[in-house]
Amino acid sequence: MKKQLIALSAFAFGLFITNAQEVKFEEYKLDNGLHVILHKDNSAPVVTTSIMYHVGAKDENPERTGFAHFFEHLLFEGTENIGRGEWMKIVAANGGQVNANTTDDRTYYYETFPSNNLELGLWMESERLLHPVINQIGVDTQNEVVKEEKRLRVDNQPYGKFIENVKLNIFKKHPYKGTTIGKMAHLDAATLKEFQAFNKKFYVPNNAVLVVAGDIDIATTKKMIKDYFGPIPTGEAIERNFAKEDPITTTIKAKAYDSNIQIPAIVAAYRTPAMTERDAYVLDMISTYLSGGKTSKLYKKIVDDKKMALQVGAFNQSQEDYGTYILYGLPQGDNSLDNLLAEIDEEIVKVQTELISEKDYQKLQNKAENGFVNSNSSIAGVANSLARNYMLYDNTNLINTQIDIIRSITREDIKRVAKTYLNPNQRLVLEYLPTPEDKQ
Repeated sequence: MKKQLIALSAFAFGLFITNAQEVKFEEYKLDNGLHVILHKDNSAPVVTTSIMYHVGAKDENPERTGFAHFFEHLLFEGTENIGRGEWMKIVAANGGQVNANTTDDRTYYYETFPSNNLELGLWMESERLLHPVINQIGVDTQNEVVKEEKRLRVDNQPYGKFIENVKLNIFKKHPYKGTTIGKMAHLDAATLKEFQAFNKKFYVPNNAVLVVAGDIDIATTKKMIKDYFGPIPTGEAIERNFAKEDPITTTIKAKAYDSNIQIPAIVAAYRTPAMTERDAYVLDMISTYLSGGKTSKLYKKIVDDKKMALQVGAFNQSQEDYGTYILYGLPQGDNSLDNLLAEIDEEIVKVQTELISEKDYQKLQNKAENGFVNSNSSIAGVANSLARNYMLYDNTNLINTQIDIIRSITREDIKRVAKTYLNPNQRLVLEYLPTPEDKQ
């Protein structure tokens, strides 16, 4: 009976995934180059209006880092028709929610409203694009906001500069070697004209995708989009020609210090393919296998059984041009960083030389499919996926076909990908250490 219930549950889950991910959408371009994606879902009276701009930290002048993240904040300051400090008040007063986020590759703004406020959402995003007010008052205000965010999330956060030091050492030429939040000295030194020039270059319709998802009428929505976004002028074409990285052929060894920690960490990081490559999906699955929960291989062996570490993990940071695969551990007691890395490497070698069990493989598939479903379980999630898939993957329909890529990954793929990318001569080994007292 128990086996029958498990089988029935697995069948239902598979059926749910098959049906839930059939996302219908329509896409087209305005004359000014703005790409538009519409998704109609009348199951709930909500609508998400969102714009993703193809600008992130990698697009910045190396002497003016942090601009993309700064604009995530700055473009909420107001427009010619939305008073300074009024943006959030308008959204809240009309029952909406608003947010934005920035990565090295893109910047994303979105509002979710009751569907009768669709026009408001479109007007506000068109205002952000057409009539932003970028003045010294706004720059000075957001400069302090960003500085406080950096102090909170990076400077005063234990292990807050962990990723920063990995990127700095594993990328030598590509702008991924910088951080998304940037250097505060660069923001301090920037002039108002530089901020205005950055806006003029990157926040243009031909460098953006507009997604409207939810309880909409397609014809009415198209007319609103034409009225509000059609008159916005096209920007100049943006050329990108980032330097290519040379392959890593010998182990890079480095040290970094953090005054906010008492327990050191060992890090092994590997430069991996872009997020668009199928192998990037396989690396995601390897991460789950190694450290996805307390029953995962690294946690069970090193934390639970051998009690060598307080924490251990693996994650694949996929990006548009390259990925970074990171393994790390915090030793417990007298265990050394070298011994901890040796234990981690032992598990990597097993993945490289042996097929994982069928049971573990099915668990990985279930977790991957569940994550895929959850990412598209809300209107806001669907809008995000549509924008990201168009902008970074050049394949909007990936929202429907990504599940097939996940299902196509085999145990042999997992073994092959681990053997291809996760080798000692292809990595950075970083000792992340407490700052000595004489250096504090």
